[in-house]
Amino acid sequence: MKLGIRILLGYFLIVGLAGVFIQRVFLAEVKPAVRQAMEDTLVDTANILAELAADDMKQNRIADGNFASRVREYAHRDINAKIWSFRKTTLDYRIYVTDLKGIVLFDSTGRAVGQDYSRRNDVYLTLQGSYGVRSTRDVDSDERSTVMHVAAPIIDDGKMIGVLTVAKPNNTLQPAISQSERTILRWGGLLLFLSLAVGLAVTLWISRSLGALQRYARAVTAGERAQPPAKGASEIVELGQALESMRQKLEGKQYVEHYIHSLTHEMKSPLAAIQGAAELLDEDLPDTQRRRFAHNIRSQSQRLAELIEKMLALAAIEHRQTLENVVTVDLGGLLDEVLELLEPRLRQASLTVHIGRSQLGPKVRPKIRGEVFLLRQALINLLENAIDFSPAGSEITLKTDFSVAGTVKLSVLDNGPGIPSYALTRVFERFYSLPRPGSSEKSTGLGLCFVQQVAQLHHGQISLHNRSEGGAEAQLTLPAEPA
Repeated sequence: MKLGIRILLGYFLIVGLAGVFIQRVFLAEVKPAVRQAMEDTLVDTANILAELAADDMKQNRIADGNFASRVREYAHRDINAKIWSFRKTTLDYRIYVTDLKGIVLFDSTGRAVGQDYSRRNDVYLTLQGSYGVRSTRDVDSDERSTVMHVAAPIIDDGKMIGVLTVAKPNNTLQPAISQSERTILRWGGLLLFLSLAVGLAVTLWISRSLGALQRYARAVTAGERAQPPAKGASEIVELGQALESMRQKLEGKQYVEHYIHSLTHEMKSPLAAIQGAAELLDEDLPDTQRRRFAHNIRSQSQRLAELIEKMLALAAIEHRQTLENVVTVDLGGLLDEVLELLEPRLRQASLTVHIGRSQLGPKVRPKIRGEVFLLRQALINLLENAIDFSPAGSEITLKTDFSVAGTVKLSVLDNGPGIPSYALTRVFERFYSLPRPGSSEKSTGLGLCFVQQVAQLHHGQISLHNRSEGGAEAQLTLPAEPA
């Protein structure tokens, strides 16, 4: 399982459990909190009514006195109160009064007069001088029928003369409790959703940063050009930069070792030829042989200079990860410039260049974005390669076209002997070269490798294959500049 998915699932699990736990705690606290508020109100009510009932209780007319009359009038009041979001249409207090023996003398409902309530906690505890309260079911099998009873002593001259109890059904609080539960669930659900959304966004952000770092590492492992991630979590960006710095140091050391080995290997043959010719020149030789050996020294020296120059150019481009001086390049104009530079070589080899008809029309010139110097050198290498393998008096064809994918394709076609099958897969290897027609000499084997590096830096590609009618065709494909 991927790290991003693990982080996401872990976050969802933690947030989900926390959300469920918090909601359960809130819901568990709602009902007791509401009932506590109701009990507090009942305490105040019971004590006020106990004071109001004291005179009638003292005069033994609690059942038919002024207090009883007012309580009965209360029960018949017409009420229509909107309390927040729910409506109250009934008055729910039940009030009863007992004597010091716990016998009910007055009951606002009339159903318990004469009954012994001395063992009921509200009356019993109050008679004992304690706070009297109880919650009892009206229907034993129905948990929702519980009624809260709060009692207060009726005092006269500092002495208790009776007990007044105020009772209220707990289910009258259910609308408020239900509303609170719905509110908690709604806002809790919204908070949970927002938490999960934030977690998803953060996880995706981290996963994208890790993915960019992973792609960079894979590209480096595959030997491709790649830049460390520049966006994302700062720690991952710093890690990418540290890896890039480490890669450059390691590659730099390996690069130098590899190039020194390759360069010394390739320099052995021309140095040996120079040394041999120089030793022979010390001897007394005819002028013709002396001139031949001197020519060998000059040609091998030129080969060494060309090898070193191309090695330095290739080393510079291979070590780069991105283009630097990027401008809009008119490919047709650049080709004209390259052909003008190679005109002496073309004339010396008795070759002509034919510009093939473009599918774009004669007035449309393809343009690309890139570095002029690198593109010029790549085109020079391609054309020099075609010149080397073209027979005298033949023709080299150049074609430029847009492809369907929005790229520009430059094709260089020659009429030479083509590429042997065993060399098709190796022509872009460093130092790999084939003998030129009519000569045993080889090139440095760095030209096509340089072209491949330029193509990759420009996000393009280079291919070389044999033509069915004879000769070879090199195709350089580069992204076209957006219109």
